[in-house]
Amino acid sequence: MTTLLKKMDQAIKTTTIQTGKYLTFILQKEEYGIGILKVKEIIGMMPITSVPKTPEFVKGVVNLRGKVIPVIDLRVKFSMESIDYSERTCIIVVEVDSESGTILIGIVVDAVSEVLNIKEQEIEETPAFGTRLNTEYILGMAKMEGGVKILLDIDKVLNPQEIQGLGKTV
Repeated sequence: MTTLLKKMDQAIKTTTIQTGKYLTFILQKEEYGIGILKVKEIIGMMPITSVPKTPEFVKGVVNLRGKVIPVIDLRVKFSMESIDYSERTCIIVVEVDSESGTILIGIVVDAVSEVLNIKEQEIEETPAFGTRLNTEYILGMAKMEGGVKILLDIDKVLNPQEIQGLGKTV
């Protein structure tokens, strides 16, 4: 039954992917994309105040024009090797939907690439990697110029408990 539900959910997700603009960015030499409507702004690295007893991927909080927002490092969240930040490293401020409403979260990425207009026919569904791997946070794979860009559902990159925890850090 759960397999059927997962297949139905994947089919619904695939059919709801629409042509649209995606902000693309780099993490560990791979390109990812987030729907442009989820992106509020892109800022350079700034001092991040660490918050005790938070998961390793939570870097802390920043004061952005008087508003305190939590910051996560996507490399760490995706279990990638951590690197020193460079002049190209930046924070993408995104709006994430949660059970208690929308919250702003900063995500640290290696570099921002460009805004692309991706057509529905260029997007394939996420390949099955086996039953143990959760790929719910991947909207699909965009086939572009001989390469593949991984399109993220930023609302699902963090699970509801993690989002709730972030809401409490600010």
